[in-house]
Amino acid sequence: MIRRAVLLLLASLLLCAGAGQAQAAGYRYWSFWDRDGDRWVYATQGPSTARPSDGDVQGFRFAVSEDSGDAARPRGEADFKTICAKTPSQDGKKRVALLLDFGTTTDAPSGETPPAPRTACAQVSPDATTAEALAAVAKPLRYDTNALLCAISGYPEKGCGEQVTEQHQKPTAEKKNTSEDGPSLGLVAGIAVVAVLGAAAIWQVRRRA
Repeated sequence: MIRRAVLLLLASLLLCAGAGQAQAAGYRYWSFWDRDGDRWVYATQGPSTARPSDGDVQGFRFAVSEDSGDAARPRGEADFKTICAKTPSQDGKKRVALLLDFGTTTDAPSGETPPAPRTACAQVSPDATTAEALAAVAKPLRYDTNALLCAISGYPEKGCGEQVTEQHQKPTAEKKNTSEDGPSLGLVAGIAVVAVLGAAAIWQVRRRA
């Protein structure tokens, strides 16, 4: 009876591990970032509602991510003075530095090649949103019916926030691959502990018999 219970528990653990791996998925989309000092912070507002101040730096990155905590950050130079060096200040206008990272071929939709990352200095009205600043320097933009940003400078040509299962994702150099082909180290350790406890219990029963 004890041996059967242990075997059932082991089988359940392995099934859970397989199910977790099979269901892992991400979404292919443009993420939106604010520059805070020397680091990127995931934006708390969408580009259509965020209103950057003069001198702000904001970034966009196209990638496959599971959630905001997993999202890939924009790459490249993100210094306001560098990006807006050739755009002099103007009365009644604000300057917003934008970094546009079109991502890697790994995350690109089938048949599409991402443009090289680039920067732009948008000079817009003081009350302009990030979306308006983006439209001033990176047309054409494409949005879906829910106002989700789907494309910047026409990339990608189609698709918008579609789900991508793990089996269609390829590991990239900037993302750590924490899910190998087998069970995780924690799961293996857990199984080993259960096996040891089960063996000890069986030994105790035999000893008493």
